[in-house]
Amino acid sequence: MIKIENADVVGWEHAIRGMRNPKNSWSKSDSDFVEVFDDYVDSQSYHLKSVNIGENDLELMSRLAKNGSVHAKYRRMIAVYVDILAPLYWWKEFDTYKVGTVANSCSTMHKIHEKVFTLDDFSHVHLLTEKETEWGDICPTITLECTISALNNFRKKFLETKDKNFWWQMIQLLPSSYNQKRTVMLNYEVLSNIYKHRKNHKLDEWREFCKWIEELPYSELITV
Repeated sequence: MIKIENADVVGWEHAIRGMRNPKNSWSKSDSDFVEVFDDYVDSQSYHLKSVNIGENDLELMSRLAKNGSVHAKYRRMIAVYVDILAPLYWWKEFDTYKVGTVANSCSTMHKIHEKVFTLDDFSHVHLLTEKETEWGDICPTITLECTISALNNFRKKFLETKDKNFWWQMIQLLPSSYNQKRTVMLNYEVLSNIYKHRKNHKLDEWREFCKWIEELPYSELITV
């Protein structure tokens, strides 16, 4: 499971101006830069500094993008801010993209005991149910439900006693399917690298994330 919302895309004017610096070709720029909000798929609101990239600028941007990251340095200046709710096993892979990303996450260390654990706090869509498992097999869904019961048991004891030993039980029992929310800053260059390597990934979350990339303004500069 992955949920992506509150996305803003900024930096178009600076990126295009910087793109034209090497050949002093600012006079050929034909884009209009205004402050607006445009609605895209799933009612996501994308903040665009430029709503009208001109033909000259778009042609140069596309040509540089096709020549690779060394030439398409302007993509590093197009920033994307977004909120993502995803399981810890996905965040573990996302964290390999360190360059050009910043993230502030909801803290499991400080807030793990704030609310009762429920099944919806975990990505479990692919877990087999009791009806889907063979006789003698351990049922994955029941196993997760037992873990949730244990988490809630030690949560209750921690709230009552403030004994850190009960807090440790929650921290070390927490499954990697636990969904965590982060506010992330990326850029079009990072997204290009992600799209190239993850669009056909076995994880549903990566394929959904890459579909979201395709919905971004001028996504062809990323997916080329």
